[in-house]
Amino acid sequence: MRTTLTKALGTMLLCGMMAVLLSSCTSGDSANGKVQIEFFQNKPEAKTTFDELIKTFNAEHDDIQVTQVNPPDAETVLKTRVVKNDIPDIMAMGATDTYSILAQSDIFTDLTDSSLLQTIDPNYIQMLKDLTGMDEVTGIPYATNANGIMYNKTLFKEMGLDVPKTWDELIATAQKIKDAGEIPFYFTYKDDWQTSLPFNALGSNLVGIDFYQERRDDKVTFKEKYREVAEKQLELMKYGHGDNFGKAYSDGNRAFANGEAFMYIQGTWAISEIRKANPNVDIGFFPFPTGNDASEIKLVNGIDSLFTIAADTPNREQAETFIAFLLKPENIGRYIDEQTLFSAVEDVKQDDPAVQELMPYIEQGKVVDFADHYIPAAVQLNSIVQSFLQNQNIDNYLDTLDKEWDKVANRR
Repeated sequence: MRTTLTKALGTMLLCGMMAVLLSSCTSGDSANGKVQIEFFQNKPEAKTTFDELIKTFNAEHDDIQVTQVNPPDAETVLKTRVVKNDIPDIMAMGATDTYSILAQSDIFTDLTDSSLLQTIDPNYIQMLKDLTGMDEVTGIPYATNANGIMYNKTLFKEMGLDVPKTWDELIATAQKIKDAGEIPFYFTYKDDWQTSLPFNALGSNLVGIDFYQERRDDKVTFKEKYREVAEKQLELMKYGHGDNFGKAYSDGNRAFANGEAFMYIQGTWAISEIRKANPNVDIGFFPFPTGNDASEIKLVNGIDSLFTIAADTPNREQAETFIAFLLKPENIGRYIDEQTLFSAVEDVKQDDPAVQELMPYIEQGKVVDFADHYIPAAVQLNSIVQSFLQNQNIDNYLDTLDKEWDKVANRR
């Protein structure tokens, strides 16, 4: 069953949708005999890669001209444009609560029966259905990322450490590193979004994504289900360094690159930044072992980029032609190589040696989405988690999550 939009956004979207019926779309106007397609995407780090792919596409098509738009704070810009009924032909974004809200507003083309989905891993199609609560599929999953634990292979080898497979093994490994006078984990909690990394791994594995379906229906609470998550979040803090809340993401990337810590709870997106600091660092990456049954551990692996098409674009055919081009193995292969991501297209592999320990989980479908993809931005999860890790009051933490969730839900 679909959830409803935020009241303010919903009202404005309704006005915008009515305006569509009374006005014509200008994005399809031809120039120099070509249909103009606006490709709006939210990742600044991917702009150069998309520029090159678009250049190739435009050269191969005499009748279509694709132009990339990649503004700062892209999600906010997109929501503003939706309200103004200025919707791009193609939109690329993450599978987050923003996508879910917009999908439920019917501004995206229903692609459920589109041939574009034929090569997409079904796990990621199901993720979109779970996220939106809709049977219709309005996005084409493209690239995915993962959240786990990086480790310095050189340091592990020097100390004779094995990769931990369970929670107890992880804590024992961290304790051994600490006893040797070294830093087990490099925390970068000056940036509050970094605090959500353990939250995602622990929440998605220990509680599961079904929790959020039930939370939407007010059948369960964080206080009832998230205590073990909270306890383990605090347990990890015993194994950081002396300034866990004074170091930012960029500091952590440099520190880990230079061998200052053995492990780094992080996303695959950090690999390229770490290598900029030290191209020779030998990075390994394993799924976060959140419990003591190794067979039950899933890799937190969610949709980093998906493509949608405006429901009212007159250029659906041309938009699908461009997306089909991006889905070709050689093109998505280039994209995931340059961005150190994984392909949502089946049989396109990520060969980077740093992530090879993660690949069996993806290939076997032992994956679970990011928990925070289901949490509305207005809840302000990151600041709540950051405050909790500082004051360490579990009851207050869980009460706050429930209170803020309910506050947002009441406005929907």
